[in-house]
Amino acid sequence: MNTNTPDSTPQSLAHAAAIFSAITQVSPAAPFTWLARGFDDLRAAPLASLFYGLAFALMGWAIVFFYGNAYSLTVALIGGFMLLGPALAMGLYGLSRQREAGATPQLRPSLTVWRSNRSNLAIFALVTGVVFLIWARASMVVFAVFYSSGLPTAADFLRELTSFDNIEFVIAYFFIGSLFASFILAISVVAVPLMLDRNADAITAMLLSLATVAKNPLPVLIWAALIVALAGIGFATAFFGLVFTIPLLGHATWHAYRAMIPPADI
Repeated sequence: MNTNTPDSTPQSLAHAAAIFSAITQVSPAAPFTWLARGFDDLRAAPLASLFYGLAFALMGWAIVFFYGNAYSLTVALIGGFMLLGPALAMGLYGLSRQREAGATPQLRPSLTVWRSNRSNLAIFALVTGVVFLIWARASMVVFAVFYSSGLPTAADFLRELTSFDNIEFVIAYFFIGSLFASFILAISVVAVPLMLDRNADAITAMLLSLATVAKNPLPVLIWAALIVALAGIGFATAFFGLVFTIPLLGHATWHAYRAMIPPADI
């Protein structure tokens, strides 16, 4: 059946090209500005923001409660925070967007912010979910290979990280983990905000995210280090720190997006 629906492909390509041309090169100090602005958003909507932080902390506690005896699996699942974070923090982007528009940030609208572009956000969530499953398997394999005497306890794992008794494990684990985390960061640094803000399709958003990283390698590297540091504080405090650090990072991510892809009528 032949329908006379207009071909949206040229429009999509023109839209993507316009966004690509708008990518801004920022300074290496920019990530600290993003954090400062993210903190302002957190202060403007503390209860709504901390709600999302508490949700992340509850997920961490649930993982430990149900899988605490299988420490290698627990570590892999906790690592999933880093991989799934961009998709799970959509509500925080919604709060920042409300405040940017001059409105008082409200929790309820932020809970359904995904509805505006649900199909493409679902595709992105699927991609990151698959990466997470591969990471979980890779993490288990690294544990199995480097612990021939059996899987370690929590104390064993911490000792490996702070000593040179099994340096091969430490190098392999962090090298493989860094590959997965770098890939997710590269395809997501502005992807989810872009899909929420401009209804971009998932593939275009991920490609434009890669282009943004290519144009701002040093700022994004510094941003990645800050994410790891703040997430690490959250994990090191038995997930209590996530109640604060996750909202801070989520709001700051919106400002990272806005700094590198400024608003425009395109």
